[in-house]
Amino acid sequence: MDAFKLLLSKLRRLLRSRGRTADDADDLIQEAFLRLQLYCRDKPVEHTEAFLVRTALNLSVDDHRLARNRLTVGSPVESLTLLDARPPPDEVVATQQRLQRVRNALEALNPRAREVFLLHRAEGYSYGQIAERLGISVSTVEKHMARAALFFDAWSETEDRE
Repeated sequence: MDAFKLLLSKLRRLLRSRGRTADDADDLIQEAFLRLQLYCRDKPVEHTEAFLVRTALNLSVDDHRLARNRLTVGSPVESLTLLDARPPPDEVVATQQRLQRVRNALEALNPRAREVFLLHRAEGYSYGQIAERLGISVSTVEKHMARAALFFDAWSETEDRE
């Protein structure tokens, strides 16, 4: 019986050194003994203490992983407030209206300036790449970008007044 008490004490110290409470350690030790009994039904165990130590440590690690991944909610699910990540309908409408105004402004822009502007701002092309793609000089690309900038500057002023 002294060997059993010594083993039990050793297992408790081991699990407590791993951050387990006394109650958790006792639960894990009980589960380890149960697994030892189940294992012994099919196969003999030469080193009982080693089996119990390894099983208790594995159970402790498994329990820690489960606790870390477990979602703990302090109140009933029915009392939780659910948040809708979607913007409110008035913001959606306002954004759609702004987008339509920008589309209208782009349509009002000179077609070549619009093409240069979109290639640069939307597609990320450099002035040199745009010039090569459209068969125009870099200077001409710069002029189209300047026209587009002036156009949008004037357009934004009229938008601010509305």
